[in-house]
Amino acid sequence: MDGVHGGITDKLKNVVNLADEKRVNKMSILICPVCGEALSCENRIWRCVNRHCYDVAREGYVNLLSSSRKGDAVGDNKDMARSRRDFLNKGYYEPLAEAVADCLSAYSAQGDTVLDICCGEGWYTAYACERLSRSFYGFDLSKNMVRLAAKRKCPAEFFVANIASIPIRDKAVKTAFHLFAPFHAREFGRVLADDGVLLTAIPGRDHLFGLKELLYDEPYLNDEKEPDAEGFRVAERIRVRDEITLTDRGDISALFQMTPYYYHTPTAGMNRLSECDRLTTPIDFVLLVLKKES
Repeated sequence: MDGVHGGITDKLKNVVNLADEKRVNKMSILICPVCGEALSCENRIWRCVNRHCYDVAREGYVNLLSSSRKGDAVGDNKDMARSRRDFLNKGYYEPLAEAVADCLSAYSAQGDTVLDICCGEGWYTAYACERLSRSFYGFDLSKNMVRLAAKRKCPAEFFVANIASIPIRDKAVKTAFHLFAPFHAREFGRVLADDGVLLTAIPGRDHLFGLKELLYDEPYLNDEKEPDAEGFRVAERIRVRDEITLTDRGDISALFQMTPYYYHTPTAGMNRLSECDRLTTPIDFVLLVLKKES
């Protein structure tokens, strides 16, 4: 009986070890933010050969900010992160998510590595995960955002990191997407494969004009200024347009908090916003498909 039990135990250990090995292989694109050596995971601790260690949080993400950069980790607070999650979960921006997923399908293949740069609370990553079989990763500077992303339990690996020093080895990413966040062309080019593609979204001319009419006496159109993407060329420009109607003050407030207007709206506009219980506005995006220049 002991021999039978021992055989079963050995087989179970082999299965567990194989699962761990696959996880390590899958995660081999991650590198130590301190020394740049490859990371591997065992017993929920990431280690490099130089014994730098990073614990996996209860939710499943790992914080890969080096100690020298942790002071940079400001980002959105818990309330703002939850507001953004709740707003996006209602599907208001689904046309953009669908366009991103379509591009990922066109420019990557099954099993390719896809990186969500500044992933926020993970809604776009989760949307793509439901439609495509890829190896998804996502990171953000805000631990509050990454914690919510990891709680989605989608087949993606999330980590906290700085956009100026992404802890991923050179040329390890086939396709990346980057929605409404600072642009860091040199670092994006470093982690992308030579034939890699970067998707980035900018606000279109009419984006959220209905909200701006509420906030400002003289609302303005967006200039559609494209980022300085040195080392990339534009392969496609895809216009994504729709109209949304918000009938919940919480949704209206959440949308407002997701915009730069949150930081510079006059008092009169804030008063109008606080009294608004219905908002109709166009959403308008330009999705740029950028290819690395050889």
